[in-house]
Amino acid sequence: MSDQKIPYKIYLDETEMPLSWYNVRADMKNKPAPLLNPGTHRPMTAGELAPVFCDELIAQELDDDTAYFPIPEEIRNFYRMYRPSPLVRAYCLEEKLQTPAKIYYKFEGSNTSGSHKLNSAIAQAYYAKKQGLKGVTTETGAGQWGTALSMACAYLGLDCKVFMVKVSYEQKPFRREVMRTYGASVTPSPSTETEVGRRILQEHPGTTGSLGCAISEAVEAAESREGYRYVLGSVLNQVLLHQSIIGLETKAALDKYGVKPDIIIGCAGGGSNLGGLISPFMGEQLRGEASYRFIAVEPASCPSFTRGKFAYDFCDTGRVCPLAKMYTLGSNFIPAANHAGGLRYHGMSPVLSQLYHDGLMEAVSVRQTEVFEAAEQFARVEGILPAPESAHAIKVAIDEALRCKESGEEKTIVFGLTGTGYFDMTAYEKFHDGKMTDYIPTDEEIRKTVDQLPRV
Repeated sequence: MSDQKIPYKIYLDETEMPLSWYNVRADMKNKPAPLLNPGTHRPMTAGELAPVFCDELIAQELDDDTAYFPIPEEIRNFYRMYRPSPLVRAYCLEEKLQTPAKIYYKFEGSNTSGSHKLNSAIAQAYYAKKQGLKGVTTETGAGQWGTALSMACAYLGLDCKVFMVKVSYEQKPFRREVMRTYGASVTPSPSTETEVGRRILQEHPGTTGSLGCAISEAVEAAESREGYRYVLGSVLNQVLLHQSIIGLETKAALDKYGVKPDIIIGCAGGGSNLGGLISPFMGEQLRGEASYRFIAVEPASCPSFTRGKFAYDFCDTGRVCPLAKMYTLGSNFIPAANHAGGLRYHGMSPVLSQLYHDGLMEAVSVRQTEVFEAAEQFARVEGILPAPESAHAIKVAIDEALRCKESGEEKTIVFGLTGTGYFDMTAYEKFHDGKMTDYIPTDEEIRKTVDQLPRV
């Protein structure tokens, strides 16, 4: 189908799973700024990206105009193991809150990896296999992305090298062991395995690591191994494209029953879940077909949207990656070690950053203890133990439902439940034992890292 304006409903198969991913950039008046070469400050070309990324993924990354990308049959066959994922009406939560609001959540935890990350992991692994590569390298924060990628690589027979943020490597040993079960090698980052890792350790002795550190190591590892490429679990345009399957399924289910959401909420770390969930709805809004209220929820300990600066910055701490224009706390920003979830990246997706900058979505930050209070409340009434990341969205969904209770408004709220928290029990234990704290970076701490932004 060549007509890019054909309604997305045409692209559903007999199981109501999308046949194509949707690229929200095609409908954005203000496109996200291009990635820049850190040396020349000129837009990165496909040739410059080729040593790092797979060829087909580069094409997806750089394409701001194609609205729909057909999902290869091999990927759709893999998706059928767990997709379409459930869209659930939270009747019990509504009753508990005594709210007139209708609450729905899109549950992405019904697969072995336990999160939405598998949607992009299988796509990126597929394109690596198709290109004839031996393996891929990556980073992971809380471990959801590393788990998903290791599963996808095992399925396709690819080698998988994961650099896991050191504090998560130590706090979440079971997530690490799932990766190893699927054949991945897992290294705590920063490490002594790479030149950039050794440099970071020298500059930041005793550091507990960050996603920025782990990205630097993974990129170096890919470039130094013949037949390997680097893959990323969030932030980049290609990842939001793959994750659009979340929003497309959500919209298809809601349309089927004549339900139009008023508020759409997602947790935000790098932006993969939020971007995937809101994409088709945002597309409608950009085309003037509908209006929604979008809310990004981030941790107060890593507040990229709410306290960061919209500027070009390095995607990694080691400053070996391209520059991206995004809301950022600075590539040297390292979240506090007591931050329990995976929402610890210093920047935000360029797509989401541009939408936020244009006033098309809102952002709020929430404290960690409040997040776990919401997670516990949700688990007790809905029967799912949510991942800490997902619980950020739950917290704000509950807040909005309670506002409806106060005002008497019957709004429809949709939020993304990105995954389960069964590998995050150390964090739940700290919360229950009263040992969890709310660390919020000071203005001075943020100023120090923001002041180090490259001059572009």
